[in-house]
Amino acid sequence: MEWADIKNKSEKELKEILAEQKQELHSLRFQVRSGQLKQVHKINQAKKTLARITMLLRQKIAVKK
Repeated sequence: MEWADIKNKSEKELKEILAEQKQELHSLRFQVRSGQLKQVHKINQAKKTLARITMLLRQKIAVKK
């Protein structure tokens, strides 16, 4: 997911995307362990996306206070 797409989402949408990305990361890790995933770089991409979403959520919460 691109940064431009993420930063325009609402807090509720970001929380939904965060849950989906966590599930995706779990799935990718399982696939690597079972030998099904050959593109292991997708794990790093998922982790970076999770970090971006988390950072943006924290910023939005901080602005509210």
